Amino acid sequence: MDWFLRLKGEPNCPELTADFQRWLHRSDDHQRGWQYALRTWQLMGEAAPAHEHLWAGAARANVISSTRRRWRRPVMSAVAAIAATLFLVLAGPSLLIRLQADHITATGQNARVTLEDGTLIELGGDSAIKTEMTAAGRHVTLLSGEAFFDVAHNPARPFTVEAGGVTVLVVGTAFDVRLAGGETTVELERGVVQVSVEDARETSDFRLLPGEMAVVTASDGAVTRNIIQPDQVAAWRSGRIFVKDASISAVAEQLQRYHSAWIAVPDRKLAGLKVTGLYDLHDPDGALKALVEPYGGRVRTFSTYGRVLTQY
Repeated sequence: MDWFLRLKGEPNCPELTADFQRWLHRSDDHQRGWQYALRTWQLMGEAAPAHEHLWAGAARANVISSTRRRWRRPVMSAVAAIAATLFLVLAGPSLLIRLQADHITATGQNARVTLEDGTLIELGGDSAIKTEMTAAGRHVTLLSGEAFFDVAHNPARPFTVEAGGVTVLVVGTAFDVRLAGGETTVELERGVVQVSVEDARETSDFRLLPGEMAVVTASDGAVTRNIIQPDQVAAWRSGRIFVKDASISAVAEQLQRYHSAWIAVPDRKLAGLKVTGLYDLHDPDGALKALVEPYGGRVRTFSTYGRVLTQY
């Protein structure tokens, strides 16, 4: 499990991959342990079951000692296939985002981007955007993470931000957009924005005024609107995150962008519970503890590379 979390934390590190391969081939016990870790992670909902036949085949090869030599090559092929699949599952989405992004940040890194029209964009940790500037308009796609926009006023060139099926239209204003836990959150500091939500059934539109926020659930397009204090808009810029009626999974995903370890919430019931609070990004482990303790939850630590949130 420690190797699994290390590989997930650093999927593009050749030295780590080489160390893992040496460890894996050192003994049959290591191969069996690796297969057990993968099966365990599958049961926790963190690995797709589509390749279960590979794990089952590898397991049979390990328990039939009389045919161990004959099965060694298929076992190694299965392990290699699992490793390749694991790499695609863990690194694939990140690689796809990198191919699309014009600006990207690493875990725990914030950055400022100034567009050619004077618009200022502040990117949170582990975030990415794609920009498209034309004479007719200005368009930004939030690919991952969170960004605060201070848009230069220009009625002739509308400014739109797209994030998870939600489109925010402005001509000059300041607001924050966040993707986390299957939810898109928009917080307005000043000005007025028009928000459009698309789902399989219809498109709905509404306006936000200063001091208002909206959380849109991607699965059904449901909208939850709330009031937010001006100093709480994009609070991550000052090392905090403020959430209101957000799911634990969404908050955990936000904290993930500022934590070197990988964070999982395998319990769907716990993941879906709602919280409201202010959490310290300078102490992400303390924030995780504060996140789940009100529901009797615990933060389980797997070395320095993983945190699993459970309710018991």
